[in-house]
Amino acid sequence: MRVREWDPRAASAWEIRSLVETLNAVLAADLPDDPPWQDVQVVDYLAETMPGERRISWVAEDDRLAEGESAIFGHVSILLLGDIGVLEVLVHPDLRRRGLGQQLLAVAARRAYLEGFSSIGVEAIGDTPAIDFYTSMGFEREYVETRSVLTLSRVDWNALGAMAGGISSGYRIEYHPGGPPPELVEAYAQAKLVGQDGDDNDLDLRPSSSDPQRLRDSLDTLHRRGLKPYIVLALHEATGTVAGLTEVVVPAQHPERADQYDTIVVREHRGYGIDRAIKARMLFELRTAEPGLREVQTWNAQHNESMLKVNAELGFQSDRDWYEYGADVAQLVQRLEPTD
Repeated sequence: MRVREWDPRAASAWEIRSLVETLNAVLAADLPDDPPWQDVQVVDYLAETMPGERRISWVAEDDRLAEGESAIFGHVSILLLGDIGVLEVLVHPDLRRRGLGQQLLAVAARRAYLEGFSSIGVEAIGDTPAIDFYTSMGFEREYVETRSVLTLSRVDWNALGAMAGGISSGYRIEYHPGGPPPELVEAYAQAKLVGQDGDDNDLDLRPSSSDPQRLRDSLDTLHRRGLKPYIVLALHEATGTVAGLTEVVVPAQHPERADQYDTIVVREHRGYGIDRAIKARMLFELRTAEPGLREVQTWNAQHNESMLKVNAELGFQSDRDWYEYGADVAQLVQRLEPTD
């Protein structure tokens, strides 16, 4: 087994196919109810980043085969953004507990250290071997959120229709596949800026775009990665401001399950039924726009009781906890340095 730095843009179709097979083996072991990935725009998904950000990757492969034809059994990437490096580590279930994960983590941590980053973060899924792995490596839990999944075939569409129409007068709901129109980008970004909860415990491993240019860049990056965004927003008719918004992304890599991104209602517009109305409208739009879609998954902080309640009313079922872990890069490198 060898570990080498790896550029997905230069990878062979064989390598990409092998990586997807390993990813699906991991999903089958750790998240058996999740849909498998398809080999569709995987290179774009791995290679595209926001301006000013970089993703560096390594693979662990069978060293008995020629480069480009090898079977990939492990993958690690580190996304360098802001003042933190964000890790993703993948090891085939058949090769776990043999030190491969630690080896992959070591090369990524070392690069983060050499790049001048002092902190490193990672998401770990509850009830999987990742929890014990990162804890044993010295990572500390910083944040917890709960994933919930909605199965569209079980939705009560009559009840949902009542929710979609349950918004107070003075507001108008709009649907924008692909992203907000140019004339609303600044108002949309402003709503995201003032509507965020500002939870100090969140490591921002999935940062929200609350600046107009960053929002434009984020939408461009989503499209390039094969992630199709859908947006529903509520406009305050008297002022023309964006009072609330919800975002769902349908990935080309697993188009049967969509990802819920931000749902925000600006504080002074809360209490008017906006959150239920825009999320219900979104589901109606998705049913038409994405006939192959079967599920939507969302993540919520455990203290966000109001949104958890709204999701439950829509039909979302709690699935499992998702944890964000952090570590000091220098300490991590020291811990992972090989000893004689």
